[in-house]
Amino acid sequence: MRLYQENGYDGMSRRTAGIIAAQLIAKPDCVLGLATGSTPVGAYQQLAAWHREGGLSFQEVTCVNLDEYKGLAPDHDQSYRYFMQHNLFDHVDVRPGFTNVPDGLAADPAAECLRYDTLIRDLGGIDLQLLGLGRNGHIGFNEPGDAFVRPTHVVDLTPSTIEANARFFANAGEVPRQALTMGIGAIMAARHVVVAVSGADKAQAVHDAFCGPVTPQVPASILQLHPHVTLVGDAPALKLLLEAGGPA
Repeated sequence: MRLYQENGYDGMSRRTAGIIAAQLIAKPDCVLGLATGSTPVGAYQQLAAWHREGGLSFQEVTCVNLDEYKGLAPDHDQSYRYFMQHNLFDHVDVRPGFTNVPDGLAADPAAECLRYDTLIRDLGGIDLQLLGLGRNGHIGFNEPGDAFVRPTHVVDLTPSTIEANARFFANAGEVPRQALTMGIGAIMAARHVVVAVSGADKAQAVHDAFCGPVTPQVPASILQLHPHVTLVGDAPALKLLLEAGGPA
């Protein structure tokens, strides 16, 4: 695993954006797996700035997002489709038909999950998958449980995830209780996984994911078995990991 400790959120964001930009330059028609939440916003802003400056193009890229809330329409201001449009897609030259987010309004969620896995497979898999890290160790919306779930699936969100996401809604009661999420299988099949973390509130999750045992109770711990993982974080997020001597 490659580890970068950066100076604060801005440094973490710039490094993360640089890794993604390098992927675009090396393979312009790559498949990017993208994440939502507060962590990647700075990286998306940096990528959009580099695009405006004329040095970075998304023209040949295909994007597949990790997840979407069940029951939210694409134009809902807390849907992940809306998030991606407003934080990245509307600011770069990516082709609209080549941005993919699970359909939170699908009449048959199980069929939608199968469709999404088929799409990823037909694209040849993901070249670079960007991940954030939940405080409970979740990646995408793969929550702690008794087993690693391989396919895209509908998941019940844990109370801690609902609480963490409540800041984006008027109150916790408005946070959807379920989501469609890419499974561990597609994430682990990605050729390169980049995990971005920032803040002391993520320090324990980082430590448990990369220093503890591989267990579905810490879904991100499966990344210890991936051959090409890059962890980018600021000092507070990496503190416990580095005190323990680094990744297992």
